[in-house]
Amino acid sequence: MARVAVIGGGISGLGTALMLGRRGHRVTLFEQDARQAGEDLNRDFFQWDRPRIPQAVQPHSLLAPVRTVLRTETPDVYADLLARGAREYHEFDWFDGHPPHRAGDEDLVTLRTRRIVLEAALTAAVRRERTVDVRRGCPVDALTIEEGRPARVTGVQVGADMHEADLVVDAAGRRSPVPAWLVAAGCRPPVVDSHRAGIAYLCRWYRLRADGPRDPGRVKPGSAAPFALAGVFPSDNDTFAVNLVLSTADPTRGALTDPAVFEAAARRFPATAAWLDLAPEPLSAVLPMAGLDNRWTALADDDGPVVTGLVNAGDSLIHTNPTSGHGVSLGLRAAQHIATHVDRIAADPVGYHTWTAQALRPWFDAQVTADRGTEQRLAESTPPADRRAAAVGACAFDDPVVMRARAQVRHLLRPADEAYGTDEVDRHVTAWLAAHPDFSPEPDGPTRDQWEALIPG
Repeated sequence: MARVAVIGGGISGLGTALMLGRRGHRVTLFEQDARQAGEDLNRDFFQWDRPRIPQAVQPHSLLAPVRTVLRTETPDVYADLLARGAREYHEFDWFDGHPPHRAGDEDLVTLRTRRIVLEAALTAAVRRERTVDVRRGCPVDALTIEEGRPARVTGVQVGADMHEADLVVDAAGRRSPVPAWLVAAGCRPPVVDSHRAGIAYLCRWYRLRADGPRDPGRVKPGSAAPFALAGVFPSDNDTFAVNLVLSTADPTRGALTDPAVFEAAARRFPATAAWLDLAPEPLSAVLPMAGLDNRWTALADDDGPVVTGLVNAGDSLIHTNPTSGHGVSLGLRAAQHIATHVDRIAADPVGYHTWTAQALRPWFDAQVTADRGTEQRLAESTPPADRRAAAVGACAFDDPVVMRARAQVRHLLRPADEAYGTDEVDRHVTAWLAAHPDFSPEPDGPTRDQWEALIPG
């Protein structure tokens, strides 16, 4: 059995430690924050200051890989997640009835929950795992490295203590100190591919009132203006988030942190207005997030691994702008792979690096491409120009065949060109366009003049 040190106690770190522990490996998880997700979800969610994890209070959609990995590896965690209030939503629930089943349809399920609920379920499971030693309030100060070509990481240093390990997993997140430690130790630098996303998010959390209306009707999850996007994220325990997205260069961005301005703006979009019309109870201030990038950090270059005895996972490996909600899915997929192949990875990490490049990197590249288009469109206030491409999105909410393709892409099950590029999808989109000859990719949100009128002078 391998001895593994995990740096970081977020979702990826907890998931990696738990899956390794359940295979009998000896795991020590080091987390610098002494606090952990507990039984009071609302207190932990709204009152826990977590500057290293700014996305923790932003809305999440847990996609098919999260559900699949948890049900396969840790069914007790999955059951606990549902018991704590997470809800399953199948993409075909949009329709009055599901179409005839096809293989894979069972995976097209989103878990509607706040991130803290998953963290609490994982934390509780890790506490029960006898082969996992969690050391909270114990930041790792350095790696212990043995010279060689390449050098080998043999453990971690925590204060004056040295902790030996056959494998160290860097799950310390987007601000991980590990790359700097490697360079300082004389290793070849990790290969970093970083793309700034000129997109800003603002969200506000609400709860449906027990004595008030609870059903917004059949309303799409998102709306758009040429310069802004709006979406709603139904979540656990009657909570939901309203989310606005716009360019970081938009001069109105600062004014939207005023709850009154934010809500007035959100009411100009059909998707979010329908939920706000339910008169929900506000639970939070307006929570902004910007300064985002898409970043891939590979611990291997053209000459092979820059170091052995060390791999990265979660946001330390792949960090994407959260528009598509990929982070938790990709983090748990990497955790599962590490747990399944840990002995081989500890001996030689080249196979892990190859797997990440093949299985995870394409989703990073797709997000970079999508963000470039969104950033340009929001900054220039231009609606989508491709009528047929826009029709695919609109058609999906009328046609289960196209919805299936959309869901397969959304849930990281098939790349877009493969899912949408079938003759069947092409026929259905063509038929939909013939039945909607007046369709044009016009936004359903406010005009710029209407938006500006909401902003205090």
